[in-house]
Amino acid sequence: MVEVKDLELGPEQLRVESDPSLFSFKSTGELQPLDRVIGQERAVRAIDFGVDMPSFGYNIFAAGLPGSGRTTAVRQFLGRRARERPVPPDWCYVYNFGDPRRPRAVSLPPGRGIELRDKMDELVRHLQLEIPRAFEGEFFEERRREINLGLQQKQQELLRDLETYLNQRGFALVRTQMGLGIVPMLEGKVLSPEEYEKLDAETKSKLESSRPELQEQYDRTMRQTRELDRTGKQAIDSITQELAGFVVDQALDDLEQSYSDCPKVSAYLDAVRSDVVQHASDFMRTSEEEKSPFPMARARGERQPDRYKVNVLTEKGDCVCAPVIIEDNPTYHNLVGRIEHRAVLGAMVTDFTQIRAGALHRANGGYLVVEAKNLLANPSAWDGLKRALRNREIKIEEMAQFYGLVLTATLEPEAIPLDVKVVIIGDARLYQLLFALDEDFRELFKVKAEFATTMPRDRQGCLDYAALVGDVCREEGLGHFAPSAVARIIDQAARLASDQQKVTTRFADVADLVREAAFWAQRADHELVLADDVSRAIDERTYRLNRAAERYVETIQEGVILIDTDGEAVGQVNGLSVVQLANFEFGLPSRVTAKTFAGRAGVVSIERQVKMSGPIHDKGQLILASCLASRFAQKKRLGMSASLTFEQLYSGVEGDSASTTELYALLSSLSEVPIKQSLAVTGSVNQFGQVQAIGGANAKIEGFFDVCKARGLTGEQGVLIPRSNVRHLMLRDDVVEAVAEAKFHIYGVSTIEEGIELLTGKPAGEVDESGDYPEGSVYALVQAKLDRFAEAMERRREEREEEEEGQGEEEEADSSGGDSQEKC
Repeated sequence: MVEVKDLELGPEQLRVESDPSLFSFKSTGELQPLDRVIGQERAVRAIDFGVDMPSFGYNIFAAGLPGSGRTTAVRQFLGRRARERPVPPDWCYVYNFGDPRRPRAVSLPPGRGIELRDKMDELVRHLQLEIPRAFEGEFFEERRREINLGLQQKQQELLRDLETYLNQRGFALVRTQMGLGIVPMLEGKVLSPEEYEKLDAETKSKLESSRPELQEQYDRTMRQTRELDRTGKQAIDSITQELAGFVVDQALDDLEQSYSDCPKVSAYLDAVRSDVVQHASDFMRTSEEEKSPFPMARARGERQPDRYKVNVLTEKGDCVCAPVIIEDNPTYHNLVGRIEHRAVLGAMVTDFTQIRAGALHRANGGYLVVEAKNLLANPSAWDGLKRALRNREIKIEEMAQFYGLVLTATLEPEAIPLDVKVVIIGDARLYQLLFALDEDFRELFKVKAEFATTMPRDRQGCLDYAALVGDVCREEGLGHFAPSAVARIIDQAARLASDQQKVTTRFADVADLVREAAFWAQRADHELVLADDVSRAIDERTYRLNRAAERYVETIQEGVILIDTDGEAVGQVNGLSVVQLANFEFGLPSRVTAKTFAGRAGVVSIERQVKMSGPIHDKGQLILASCLASRFAQKKRLGMSASLTFEQLYSGVEGDSASTTELYALLSSLSEVPIKQSLAVTGSVNQFGQVQAIGGANAKIEGFFDVCKARGLTGEQGVLIPRSNVRHLMLRDDVVEAVAEAKFHIYGVSTIEEGIELLTGKPAGEVDESGDYPEGSVYALVQAKLDRFAEAMERRREEREEEEEGQGEEEEADSSGGDSQEKC
């Protein structure tokens, strides 16, 4: 039988405390700020690789738990790397004079986009003043009068020739309200309709016979007149364009020289010159337009120069490096950009000046960071981002047009080349889902930067933690920490990691503890934050959150929930489980009971039968049944039925950490050896009877300790945990003190045999060469009970066979009697 002292854990094994003498500073204010991301070397190397890898598709998915410093680490790393890269160019949209529906994208060196926009606005204002002034001069008016006068003279000559031609043939050319017309004459007098009707038929016939010839001559003359009008207008337009061209050339000369190194801008300025020359009249609003009561006429005059504007999508301003854009609301339009509309007379209209940049435009040439959950909450945004990365260009489309839902006319801006590294921040589960279900994701996000939840609790790790505490204090103006307080912070970080040799990297939780400890230090008028201030911060937070745990202990005290902490009972064990409520977890004991009897049903879990258990718990049940059979069914089949249950459990149960508890209850019920109720048990079991590690060991131990403490510590109470969980213990000070004073005990067991001996005080027993267990051992008693069950089952089988044989003979006799009667 194993010695209890060999299994009992000493107080030094229950908690490893940091030594303040490790630190040479007197205050964290003396420490240098951190210049790197701590505890995440793997993730940092992955980000470094992804950022510098120039090949297609090497964008990054930063996977880790919230609060593990993912966003902070990504931001700091990208910020440092961005300072090594140049400022990307400006991108602008300008009017496409050949196809207004397709605005052109223009790239300019940083800062010159705004410069071009301002100079174009200045150009338009200049032209609005100078073009009307040029056309108000004597030169233009004189040339226009000359053209109009010459045109009028030629038109009058044509009309005189036409009139002479008509007069010679007995007709005249007259002006009416409808214009010029041909009417007959008689003896040099124009005939009225009434007079014409009085003419004899011969005269009428003679006049009408010449009308087609006259009409042809009339039409020929009218065509010549209209041609003269066109020629005159063209001459005036030519003079207008020549004069406007002179004004525009002077205005554009300096601008063209400034952008001679930008071919696309030079081509745009040439197009502007041609358009201004062709539409010079648009710069000369008449007084009638200005006084018009119709808003459409005024709106046309006000919006006409807009086509010469420059729409700067991305303004770099005072940027001195590549951009790092963190998009908190990655909707489709916020990522890819949008085309806005304005209301004009009840109608929604748009133009290239209404194009707005998205996060991809602002991050172009740099880095874009988005949260996975926010991005995937907008499926259209996810599709838009993938399309942009896949095509390596940003194409702004209306969302309905993106999905091909509408055919209405809209703008189709020229796509902008995309050069960006995208970092998506999410958890590992989401990464696995995307990798498995989305082919585009595998192609576009080839780098996984996985953020660890813990880091080593070595000397360097402790020094890094001290620097982290100092950084939080500096950034938020908090009081600095003494070495003892930093050591206490590290102890709590190890507790959060549930590991004596590691500390958590969920720095958000650590930063909260630093803030709260600084608050209590300030309230106590401490110059530096001390270890007691950190302890009070921990205690105060626990008090704020542990109402449910206290209430559960109260219900046990009141006898509502039945839990024994002393005495003995057969087939009854105190199991331990963990309850997670938001950001607080606590352990609670549960009574696990077993009943065994002869039968063939095997081990039956009541929770599994009513579907209150999860698959992991059900797996644990099957494993313990296999473990039981491997020890007691080597010679004959188990003739046993057993029921297991968590008493007073009204919610679901999941996990296999109670499988050892259930096995102990079964062994007690079969052997009829009582189990000490002063002990509680946790741990899973494998098919070989080995006790395996479980989660939440600290909370489970402290949960049972709180129940025992409320009832009074007797020195007999304690908890059995897997030996492999010892390194995970970072128990509360009051638990460690109780163990040191022998008022509470914690045992580490490796096998079921060690556990049953502690719980019963009897040896478990080892099988001998004949396959039997020593007399008086727990296993011998179990085997004996199982043998009795098997014998009872065998007797029942024989009795049933005899009954069936007897019934068969009676039926045969009845059948023989019936045959004899038939023969008679």
